[in-house]
Amino acid sequence: MFIGEYKHTIDDKGRLAIPVKFRGDLARGAVVTRGLDASLFLFPKEEWDKLAEKLAGLPLGQSNSRAFARLMLAGAMDVEMDKQGRLVLPEYLRTYAGIAKSAVVVGVYNRLELWDVETWEAYKKRTESDVSDIAEQLGGLGI
Repeated sequence: MFIGEYKHTIDDKGRLAIPVKFRGDLARGAVVTRGLDASLFLFPKEEWDKLAEKLAGLPLGQSNSRAFARLMLAGAMDVEMDKQGRLVLPEYLRTYAGIAKSAVVVGVYNRLELWDVETWEAYKKRTESDVSDIAEQLGGLGI
């Protein structure tokens, strides 16, 4: 399970160091793709395969299904960590997420999210101010 948040720099070659505690789960391969809320999603290969299968099962006749599948699948790229635990983030994905010099690596159960530092801080501030409303809405789900 991925949890926590960690700030790391991006080097001139677009490489991001993955926190040591997450490297084992990504050692057998990983996929990075466009995420939601101006972030990137980084999945271990096994989790990506599960998601891709679900995306393939979405109804083609619904425009929202097609759009979401395109967002996730067309932007995806297989990535591998080097011996220092770094992976290369493709330029088009860094541009999508606004990630330039540094990123926040956020553990979200079965995936990592990669955020531009300022975007993450603004998102956290908004979410933290709305936490009571969010909790009330999720109460109907048993949370």
